[in-house]
Amino acid sequence: MIALRPELRIIAEWIEPGARVLDLGCGDGALLAHLMQSREVSGYGLEIDPANVLRCIENGVNVIEADIDAGLEEFGDQSFDYVVMSQALQALQHPDLAIQEILRVGQVGVLTFPNFGHWRARTQLVRGRMPMTPALPSRWYATENIHLCTVNDFEALCQEQAWSILRRNFTGPAQRQGWLSRTIPNLFAESALYMLKGAIPAAA
Repeated sequence: MIALRPELRIIAEWIEPGARVLDLGCGDGALLAHLMQSREVSGYGLEIDPANVLRCIENGVNVIEADIDAGLEEFGDQSFDYVVMSQALQALQHPDLAIQEILRVGQVGVLTFPNFGHWRARTQLVRGRMPMTPALPSRWYATENIHLCTVNDFEALCQEQAWSILRRNFTGPAQRQGWLSRTIPNLFAESALYMLKGAIPAAA
């Protein structure tokens, strides 16, 4: 069995056996490989890094070398049960449009992102420095992140777009699920995990 980091283990628990899964920014394909072995899912990974594409192939994962920012036009509406995107939302040019596409292509979307409202980030901003935390480990000039948000920002976007939050989870230090991160996530969660469903179209 392929070892997963704690955040991906939570996602894996949310995926029903036999589901069709699209994993955006799938890295080395560890999540899909685990799901194929443990839950008999089928699906594809999308990955832009050629080195990771090779690792996916080595892990037996069907992978397409593609840029998430270019869209998901090659996939039909509701063609997957789950579309997963872990720790990539903040690196996209248009994260709101990407979520719309995720919820078009998938029955549900599963997304994770670092919480910019975490107390460590706030403390460093008050001191006049760009934050570096376990969830945001890169210096300002080396980061790929361009659209950071807080838990409250994300939930406000979901409300504006009428996206339903089906499940949520929050992790603190070392991606552990603690009482404070669950109770006051905007302040104490380092990473946030959400399962979303798109807005139901109005009747004609």
